[in-house]
Amino acid sequence: MKSYSHRLLSCFVLLVSLRLAAQKPTWSKDIAPIITARCAVCHHKGTSAPFNLLTYEDAARRASFIKRVVQEGYMPPWKADPHYVSFANERILTPQEKKMIVDWVDAGIPQGEKTATPAAPVIEGTRLGRKPDLVIALKKPFLVKGDNQERFVVFCLPYELPEERNVAAIEFSADNYKLIHHVNFGFHATFPGAGRLDLPEYVDLLNDPGKYANYNMLSERLVYYSGWIPGATYESYPGNMGWVLPKRGMVLLYMHYAPSPVDREISGEVHIFFKEQPIERMISVVNIGTGGKGDIDPPLVIPPDSIMTVKARIVTRQDQSILFAWPHMHLLGKSMKAYAVTPAKDTVRLIYIPQWDFNWQDIYQYPHLVKIPAGSVITVEATYDNTKDNPRNPFSPPRTITSDQNLVMKTTDEMLNLLLIYLPYQQGDESVVLSTP
Repeated sequence: MKSYSHRLLSCFVLLVSLRLAAQKPTWSKDIAPIITARCAVCHHKGTSAPFNLLTYEDAARRASFIKRVVQEGYMPPWKADPHYVSFANERILTPQEKKMIVDWVDAGIPQGEKTATPAAPVIEGTRLGRKPDLVIALKKPFLVKGDNQERFVVFCLPYELPEERNVAAIEFSADNYKLIHHVNFGFHATFPGAGRLDLPEYVDLLNDPGKYANYNMLSERLVYYSGWIPGATYESYPGNMGWVLPKRGMVLLYMHYAPSPVDREISGEVHIFFKEQPIERMISVVNIGTGGKGDIDPPLVIPPDSIMTVKARIVTRQDQSILFAWPHMHLLGKSMKAYAVTPAKDTVRLIYIPQWDFNWQDIYQYPHLVKIPAGSVITVEATYDNTKDNPRNPFSPPRTITSDQNLVMKTTDEMLNLLLIYLPYQQGDESVVLSTP
């Protein structure tokens, strides 16, 4: 009888153990899909992340670190308040996903069946999951002098294609993002018979600003304008939306380099992804704030030892459908909120970032087209912290900070910008779901 009871107890313990083991999350079944969807887009070679998170070995090597930053909410980085507006490209872990990762680490990081592990959909040097169709790159790496000075350099990069192409997405890539404050790039058309474009390969705006005037001849041929800011991923256009890249043109690549204590070479390139579907709806970009549309009230002059809120407003002249919001401030930024008030007095929420972080900016994609009726007032509210309690304040003691509206806006200056990428509105746009190509 005793022997029978002992065997019965042993079987019970074995069943419980097997059940508990089956309940433990594994990399292949539970964790890899989360890491692939939320982390791998940045954590792979050729991006700004400091290490890869593509394989079990990558994650296992840093399991305790991953657990800690997930519990603290530091990673994955996402600064827009999802309760104010939800975005399609959110990198937010649900409470269940966070618990799954913590339980996986606490269980000893079990790998599970290798054959069940999903492949990470990333390609080296790009965040879009496939190779770019066209790469427009610097001819050679640019030497950033190690003198702790910011630099503002505009590169002129010509290209030529067999025919014009429809653009599905664009992104910027570099081999050292830490040395870049931001990048702007404009696509300009050129054509035979337009006269010789005798443009320098690049212009250093601090040391030889006069040469930039040579680029002004391209301003009337601007086709599209975009850029990169710290933390940003890519810009994409679904379905029949987008813009057309001319078969022959120039890319003006405006590089704002951060200070460096040692000489460093840095490369940079623009990735363009094509699609065969015809472009029937052309997108446009409006810049609200510094150097763009709308007055800033009060003027962006931030006294020392102050926390100050300013507003920029514009009135829409046509019914619009918005795809993306792209906010931007510098080191004194504390929070930003944007919304539109329609002629019917309805409020359309656009974005709210309660804790601005210069190191984690992004291009925010709406899950569906957002209608802004003609006559709506779009307001951008930005709050700045110019006190000693702001750990990112570049000056101690604080000093007056302004927005110097010229081509060499330094990091220690301030900005208030909201770029909106939009289309002219069409009936039914509110139900159009946006997705990546």
